[in-house]
Amino acid sequence: MATGSVVVAQPSFFREKILLGMNLPQYLRSLLTPWNAVAAVIVAVGLPILVIRFWLGLGATTNLSQTAPWGLWIGFDMMTGIVLAAGGFTIGSAVQIFGLKDYHPIERPAILTAFLGYLLAVFGLLADLGRPWNIVMAIFNYGTASVLFEVAWCVMCYTTVLLLEFTVPFFEWLGWKKLHGILKKTLIALTVLSVVFSTMHQSALGSLFLLMPTKLHPLWYTPYIFIFFFISAIVAGICMVVVESSISHRIFGSQLEGHHVDVDKLTLGLGRAGALVMFAYFFLKLQGVIDGHAWGYLLTGYGAWFLVEIVGFVLVPSLLFAYGARNANVKIVRIAGAMGVLGIVLNRVNVSMVALNWNQPVRYVPSWMEIWVSITLVTLGVLAFRWIVNRMPILREDPRFSEGH
Repeated sequence: MATGSVVVAQPSFFREKILLGMNLPQYLRSLLTPWNAVAAVIVAVGLPILVIRFWLGLGATTNLSQTAPWGLWIGFDMMTGIVLAAGGFTIGSAVQIFGLKDYHPIERPAILTAFLGYLLAVFGLLADLGRPWNIVMAIFNYGTASVLFEVAWCVMCYTTVLLLEFTVPFFEWLGWKKLHGILKKTLIALTVLSVVFSTMHQSALGSLFLLMPTKLHPLWYTPYIFIFFFISAIVAGICMVVVESSISHRIFGSQLEGHHVDVDKLTLGLGRAGALVMFAYFFLKLQGVIDGHAWGYLLTGYGAWFLVEIVGFVLVPSLLFAYGARNANVKIVRIAGAMGVLGIVLNRVNVSMVALNWNQPVRYVPSWMEIWVSITLVTLGVLAFRWIVNRMPILREDPRFSEGH
């Protein structure tokens, strides 16, 4: 008597990898959440504004002018987006170059955050350019004496490096072991390149303002501003990783079942590093005021705002980092990290918007369309991060590919 064999249907790639094991109606129902509803409204309004901007130009959507050519899309989307993405090279170098393997569990989320941050910064730059198709001119015009030439090349190269680093978990997700093995062996070399390119362009962004001694307020202008930009990028990287890792491991904690990660211990370690770097950054900022003979401006309104930046969002967080790390108070360290992120955002907005053209009679105020586009880009970044983390091995390695660290 012949026995029949039972054929078990293999789950499709689309259902398992894209729909998270659900059928299409179930997956669509899972998207009906309050957060998704808010995000949908933001994107539904923001994308048409971008279309209007590219169709009708900057004049129809922004408050930019000949005296204020840089606005929110440069000060927030570009300058802030890039500096908050500094966690990629900060944590990557700690793990791959300095051998701090304990921080490997937060390396992949940091690299993903950096990759998405750079992509969104480039999109924000495209929106700000009057002729966005001319962005290639900064790369191929061979203006080697231009700071923008260096920024353009370094951003392009570093974004490529981040893409290659991201392909490691991407290939794990696809199950492509051969390509995964090749990219895994190049991680140290890619990390070295990331440090080189980040060092060059983070400082070069500050060098842009060396050309504006009469336009940038004396409290923010200094011949050492390119050094300040680089050190503050390290601060931003540490603070952003503290915030991002805490949120990610709380929201996506179900993915870590069976994978023990002591996030609190890692957070305290980042707190110690943050205290040192931020304390040094605070005194360097004071040194900039001394060298610029700008003490008198501290008694003005701009001086009060400058003190809010460096005392409230640099000195205070550095002390909180030190206190939290010394007393093993993770909550205090996370509060300091959030304050540090806000402080870096404030610094970039101050330098590129508030303190720029400070002596002009007419001040730039972003239009509601500029603000909405910026919110839209941030929302798209959060949505992309969530989509990827829910599907790919970002918070932990695929055990089929793990080789130990």
